[in-house]
Amino acid sequence: MKNKIAVAITGASGSIYAKILLEKLIELKGQWEELSVVMSNNAKDVWLTELGNEDFKNYQVKYFDKHDFTAPFASGSAQYNVLIVVPCSMGTLGRIASGVSDDLVTRAADVILKERRKLILAVRDTPYNLIHIRNMETVTLTGGIICPLSPSFYNRPTTIEEVAGTVVNRIIDLAGLQQNSFRWGN
Repeated sequence: MKNKIAVAITGASGSIYAKILLEKLIELKGQWEELSVVMSNNAKDVWLTELGNEDFKNYQVKYFDKHDFTAPFASGSAQYNVLIVVPCSMGTLGRIASGVSDDLVTRAADVILKERRKLILAVRDTPYNLIHIRNMETVTLTGGIICPLSPSFYNRPTTIEEVAGTVVNRIIDLAGLQQNSFRWGN
């Protein structure tokens, strides 16, 4: 069975990560059968501020409103096996860690965790306070993966897209998808 992937984009800074992730996932179309996106209004504003465009409207994916609890990935029966929250705000992390399902993002995370599927939270804020750390611990203990948006520099990236791409490549690996990317030792 091919993957069913949901991507949630919150209003934290880091729209470039979401942009590059969507582009890479579209390139890897042969590895998934469904790709759905939920994006908050604040995320759309941050995207416009940071990237200077509304290109998120141009991707050929299924979009869902953050209050649409009829979206397929709001239920375990739809068998979505990966949810990536990128960038993941600390507020979203806190609601997920607390089990508060007050929108589609947090409901989808709750479903992924209860079904023992793959939840990847690409957290953006820094520094962390103890509440953030404890929320990350809680999500980790329930089976989620915390992937801070911390780039690597082994491959000597020269553009901001290449820098952000180092993190996106890691997220793609964590999601279990196959890709050609820089590998240490090669």
